[in-house]
Amino acid sequence: MTDPMATRVEALEALLTEKGIVDPAVIDKVVDHYETNVGPLNGAKVVARAWSDPAYMRRLLADGTRAVAELGFGGPEGHMVVAVPNTPAVHNVVVCTLCSCYPWPVLGLPPAWYKSPAYRSRMVAQPRAVLAEMGLDVPPNVLIRVWDSSAEARYLVVPERPSGTDGFDEEQLARLVTRDSMIGVGHALSPEDHG
Repeated sequence: MTDPMATRVEALEALLTEKGIVDPAVIDKVVDHYETNVGPLNGAKVVARAWSDPAYMRRLLADGTRAVAELGFGGPEGHMVVAVPNTPAVHNVVVCTLCSCYPWPVLGLPPAWYKSPAYRSRMVAQPRAVLAEMGLDVPPNVLIRVWDSSAEARYLVVPERPSGTDGFDEEQLARLVTRDSMIGVGHALSPEDHG
């Protein structure tokens, strides 16, 4: 079934492009900015605080929505945030099998691949294979947990803190957190990766 709102947006964008009012490349650039920078920076701050403050980590795992709100993030698509921590034994990954439920206040706009039918169906059935295709090899001895986001629960993966970051402050730590690591399809950057 086609989403009527999506159809209207596409028609409006096509009309505005045809009339020379908007440039699709500019729209793509703005969307990419919100997908990869604005929202994910909020989530990165949440993860950095959790990595550096054990009491905050406990609050985040007990009530993600409330802990995220402590840092000033929340609102539409930000209710019912559930944080799940990656450990050496467990790797968490998030999918929304029905649509594209996603915690926008901490992750920004969902990437196109997150909404794709292939990701939504295959991640549940073949998570290890899909993660490998996305460039993340999870060792066979690590359990993969797939969390199905919904209107009742929107998941935020707390990636493992990279080694070599003991003296890092929250700002430095936040630079290592990527959107993909908070979805579970990637790891946080190492200090060497970030430069």
